[in-house]
Amino acid sequence: MNRADCYSEEMSAVTISPLRGIGQISVTAHDINRAIRFYRDILGLNFLFEASGMAFFECGGIRLMLSVPESSEFNHPSSILYFQVDDVEETHGLFSQRGVQFRTGPHCVARLLDREIWMAFFPDSEGNMLALMTEKMHAPQPATYSAV
Repeated sequence: MNRADCYSEEMSAVTISPLRGIGQISVTAHDINRAIRFYRDILGLNFLFEASGMAFFECGGIRLMLSVPESSEFNHPSSILYFQVDDVEETHGLFSQRGVQFRTGPHCVARLLDREIWMAFFPDSEGNMLALMTEKMHAPQPATYSAV
């Protein structure tokens, strides 16, 4: 078998993945009741149910599970969750009024040809880092080049 045959077989395997999407994301919580209040009352996520030291929320079609670590192997900060919002400044103001202590205010993290990506970072009640994220669309700008 030559190298090209291996490459095309590898690519075929990648395109036929049985993974259909993200069904659930787990976030570590040390005080489940405090975490429920934060995600339900401060962030306004749709609370689904609570069972055996776990709480479940719905967020944009993905289930978010808050859980007390069952062992030291699971006792770590979660990955940063980036919540999409329509207006990062407005949501930053609303959450600030609700007591969220932001680490950064809304700021542009990337300027692309047709949009800017803005974020604001904050911890949840359990010390996990979260972020608000919005993409501000604008008319495409022609690429500019400067002589060196």
